Amino acid sequence: MVEQRVGKVPVTNLDRVLYPGLPATKRDVIAYYIRAAPRMLPFLKGRQLVMQRFPDGVDRPGFYEKDAPQGTPGFVKLFTRYSETAERSIRYIVCEDLDTLVWLANLAALELNIMLSRTDAPSTPDMLLFDLDPEPPAGFPEARIAAAHLADILEDLGLASYPKTSGKKGLHVVVPLERGYRFEQTRHFVHAVGLLLAKRSSLIVSELSQTRDPGTVFIDYLQNTEGKTMISPYSLRDTPGGTVSMPLSWQEVRSGASPEDFTIMTASSREEDPWMGFFENAERLPEAGK
Repeated sequence: MVEQRVGKVPVTNLDRVLYPGLPATKRDVIAYYIRAAPRMLPFLKGRQLVMQRFPDGVDRPGFYEKDAPQGTPGFVKLFTRYSETAERSIRYIVCEDLDTLVWLANLAALELNIMLSRTDAPSTPDMLLFDLDPEPPAGFPEARIAAAHLADILEDLGLASYPKTSGKKGLHVVVPLERGYRFEQTRHFVHAVGLLLAKRSSLIVSELSQTRDPGTVFIDYLQNTEGKTMISPYSLRDTPGGTVSMPLSWQEVRSGASPEDFTIMTASSREEDPWMGFFENAERLPEAGK
């Protein structure tokens, strides 16, 4: 049998269906990540990666994987760090290039989760995350409403902010940061903004005791904790429709964009890049957040 390769990467089982509802195969997944690479790689480079793999497709149980698997090729960059929780060192994958991204796709690593800090300063976040999580019967429309309130506050504070679909029911709003903050500071800032939003709108809650309050949108400030991850911009999700965590403009949020608008089959057709210049717009937090 002739070995198949994409660049330097051996690829296997290209006809295996990973999204039965579409259907979409591993070949489609690899092709999607190749198309997404120019915009996606800047968010993967220099960051510890946590994979969620679905070798038998999204209709079967997948598994999280932090440690680089046996047989990881030499061209894949690794970052080794001791985990107090696991009580051992973990070899994290750092996706620096297209070959590594194709290799991950061949592993059926559909979901690529990134840290909010870089490997050269793991305790120093360079992104701040507002994770807007609606509790049924609230859903994505309510998350959009909450995000619009949040956008107004961040604009008043003079902070550039970038929304994206989580690819599931929620919305993420991300602020690029100048280096120098600690996770304790960013977590405190997100919590404080969440509490302010809760005073302005009964739709929004920001206390752990209210996480499961029906019909509300929880601002999950705890995601701003060292070691926590965010689904990468442009990453696929394990949904039947093959949705993508898609960067949006604030105009798209306000005009009714939904997660189902952006899938493995449709996302790559977008010409505009609403997050262009993201890392060039690194912000300093207001003094109250420091």
